[in-house]
Amino acid sequence: MESAANTGELAQPIPAPLAPRRPRIDVLRDYLALTKPRIIALLLVTTVATMFVADPSGPALTTILWTMLGGYLAAGGAGAINHYLERERDARMARTCGRPLAVGRIEPIHGLAFGVALGVLATALLAVAVNVLAAALALSGLLGYVFVYTLWLKPLTPQNIVIGGAAGAVPPLVGWAAATGGLTLDALYPFAIVFLWTPPHFWALALLVKDDYARAGIPMLPVARGEAATRRQILAYSVVLVAFTVLPFLTGLFGALYLVAALLLGGCFIGLAVDLVLRPSRSAAVRLHLGSLAYLALLFCAMAADRLIT
Repeated sequence: MESAANTGELAQPIPAPLAPRRPRIDVLRDYLALTKPRIIALLLVTTVATMFVADPSGPALTTILWTMLGGYLAAGGAGAINHYLERERDARMARTCGRPLAVGRIEPIHGLAFGVALGVLATALLAVAVNVLAAALALSGLLGYVFVYTLWLKPLTPQNIVIGGAAGAVPPLVGWAAATGGLTLDALYPFAIVFLWTPPHFWALALLVKDDYARAGIPMLPVARGEAATRRQILAYSVVLVAFTVLPFLTGLFGALYLVAALLLGGCFIGLAVDLVLRPSRSAAVRLHLGSLAYLALLFCAMAADRLIT
C-alpha cells in the first residue's frame, strides 16, 4: 500500500476525540454547589424565625414560602458570583480546589451568568410575590457580599469579615420586611446578633485553613495577626455577642423563655471559645465552628418560640 507521501496526497490529521458528555445530574449538582446550599440553610432559619418574631400571629404560608424561595435565589446568586470572582484563588486552596469553576467543570462565564440570573430572578420574585422592601434588602445583601466583601474587603484587610459580615446579616431584615412590610428598631436585634456572631464563627474556620489562606494571599486574621491573636478575638467577640443577646429581653421584645435559651446557649458558646484559648487545637476550633452553627440556629428558634408562646 502506498503512503500518502508517495501518492502526493496530504496526510489528514486525526481528529481529537470528543470529551465525553457529562451526565446531566452531575451538571445540575455542580450548579447547585455554586449556590452554597449548606450555608443558605442556616440563613433561611434566621429568615423564617425572624418572620415569626416580627409577626407572632404567623405570616401567611405563601408569604413564608415565597420569601424562602426568594432568599435562596438571592443568596445562591451571591454564592455563584463569589465562585466566579474567586475561582483562581479557590484553585490554590485545598479546601476549595474542587469547586466547579476552580477545576473547570463549569465555564466561568456560565457560572457568572447563572449567579446574575439568580439575583435578578430573586429580586423580581420578592418584589412581586412579597414586597418591594424585602426585594431591595435581598438585593442589597447580594451586592454587599459581592462588591463590599468579596471584591473590596476580603483581599484588603484582616477585618474583612467584621465589616463584610453585614451582608450575611441581611436575611433577618428580609424576613422582618416580608412579614410586616416595613422595618422597626426591633428588627436591628436579629440583624446585629448575626453580625456579631459572624467573626467568631468564621475565624474558627480560618484557624483550620490558615495555610490555605496564606497560599492564596488572603489576609485573614490568623494569617495577618497570628493564631493566638485570633483566638483572643474570638473570645472577645463571643462575650460581646452573648451580652448583646440579653438586650432584646431587657427592652421587652422577648420574654423569659428566650432569656433562658440565650443564657444557656451563650454559656456554651463562651465555654467553647475559652477552651479554644486555653487549650488551642484543631479539634477545639472544629468544635467552636460547628457549635456556632447550632448556637445560631437554636437561638433564632428560641426567638420565634418565645414570641409565639408569649
